[in-house]
Amino acid sequence: MNRMADILAHSGRLFWLGLFAATWAVSAYLPDFAKASGAKWLVKYPTAWRLPLKTEISAAMKWLVEEANFGLFTFRELTRGIAWIVQIPYDFARSALIEGFERGQGSNAVEIAPSLSWIAIIAAVIAMGHYARNWRLAALVGGCFAYLVIFGQWDSAMITLASVLIAVPIGAAGGLLLGIAAYRWTWFDRMLRPILDLMQTVPVFAYLVPILFLFGFGPVSALVATIIYAMPPMVRVTTLALRGVADEIREFGVMTGCSRRQLMWRVLVPSAAPGLMVGVNQVIMLSLNMVIIASMIGAGGLGYDVLASLRRLDIGAGLEAGIAIVVMAIALDRLSQAFAKRAQTDEPDAGQVGWIVRHRWLSTVIAVVAVTTLIGFFVPAVQSYPEPMIYTTGPVWADMVEYINVNFFDEFEAAKTFMLSYFLLPVKRFLGGVPWAWGVGIVTLIGWRFGGWRLARLACLLSLFIAANGLWAKAMVTVYLCGVSVVIASLIGIPLGVLAAENERANRVIGAFIDTLQTLPSFVYLIPVVMLFRVGDFSAMIAVVLYALAPAVRYVAHGIRQIDPQMIEAGIVSGCTRWQL
Repeated sequence: MNRMADILAHSGRLFWLGLFAATWAVSAYLPDFAKASGAKWLVKYPTAWRLPLKTEISAAMKWLVEEANFGLFTFRELTRGIAWIVQIPYDFARSALIEGFERGQGSNAVEIAPSLSWIAIIAAVIAMGHYARNWRLAALVGGCFAYLVIFGQWDSAMITLASVLIAVPIGAAGGLLLGIAAYRWTWFDRMLRPILDLMQTVPVFAYLVPILFLFGFGPVSALVATIIYAMPPMVRVTTLALRGVADEIREFGVMTGCSRRQLMWRVLVPSAAPGLMVGVNQVIMLSLNMVIIASMIGAGGLGYDVLASLRRLDIGAGLEAGIAIVVMAIALDRLSQAFAKRAQTDEPDAGQVGWIVRHRWLSTVIAVVAVTTLIGFFVPAVQSYPEPMIYTTGPVWADMVEYINVNFFDEFEAAKTFMLSYFLLPVKRFLGGVPWAWGVGIVTLIGWRFGGWRLARLACLLSLFIAANGLWAKAMVTVYLCGVSVVIASLIGIPLGVLAAENERANRVIGAFIDTLQTLPSFVYLIPVVMLFRVGDFSAMIAVVLYALAPAVRYVAHGIRQIDPQMIEAGIVSGCTRWQL
């Protein structure tokens, strides 16, 4: 057995070494051969062979916007109708959280009722934290929202929160319904799966333009983009959660005479509720990850603050707004996780106690809202946090980065030069020199080796599609940057994951660091990276590594914790050192 394993490992190494050597030789000599023989198409995909996909997509979008008609209404009217439907609850949320309720427009507007005071909103999240778990969570989420108001991020944070409060229910409800349909009908699941893959893999920037065409510029377009980005995980989690319901529970529902609808909504969905709340948590986090990108098409809020700071290279203000996003993300993440794990407690009987006692937290929040609203008419500080009491951390962050840049410039520059000269640029030149024809061939070969002819056929078609659209050179740059970043993220993330799995104290420290990286929008840490290393491949690589580090650490730690203890004991008994184990 050991002999066979050695032979397979040796043959695997020979395959990859041979493939590398052949690719190097082809990249070095094929261009000269193609030029001498007149077969330049082997190196550069001919322009005449390119697919007119860009033109066709533009024409299709123009037809949809200007000509598509369903009889009673046009496609443009349909999208504008959807935008109007989404706009109504969004305007209500913004009015309730920050702007207040008004009648009329412009100078003729008359305030009907003020928005919720900052005290009422903090009291509401504290009540939710205690209801979901305990006072510790209540203090955490209350402190997070108090941070937003004390450090001057309240108005932007409430605009962002209004977007999240609308995008999350729509994304969660839509994902739930689609997940249920995929669970019920296998043909629908097979049809939906590639669409979900497309939604999750297509970069957000790719569908911002068509969304602008269809829905116009403004916060509603940003909400639509956020929903599209955040919905796929909910669909997948719903399907998996429903399939994970024990057969005994399903059979019990059938035995009690439930109809198909009752079985779904009264048995399966309640039983799968903890798993479904994980999907809701993912919708929340992805919605917050979209706030900066969504600000490019009119979302406003904290995302716009970060984007504006990035344009001005104002590192202090950018980091301050980015940290505010992280603080809000932590609060909403912990709340959603607590609701997902919340144990059902015995409620007092309605006949024994009154409504106020049974709903004491809701009653408290209503009372706080009423009292602060009345007092706010006479004491403005109760309604809106006083500006003289606002603190800012922007200068601190800016001074910190400036200090690092001034005092450690030579060290950073040396590390950057070393990485570029001996790692990044050689890989870039190697992959950039791969001719498209040979590249399609080796991608097909690698697909065959890993997954047989079916994967090989898919890899061949997809790589040909890239070449046929004239994007081969750009695709190689992307492969180079992502490949290098994956290697570095793995070299850093795997040891950190192992350490987190073995040591509880290290797990808490590493977990806090990873939580920050995962909730901090990528645009935020682009600011100090660009300030320290300037624009270029090295800065891009650092940003990608930071973005990819969180899942690398989490998956390694989770995988090690899932190892059967008996296997570990067997390794110890066999005399393995800690490193071998």
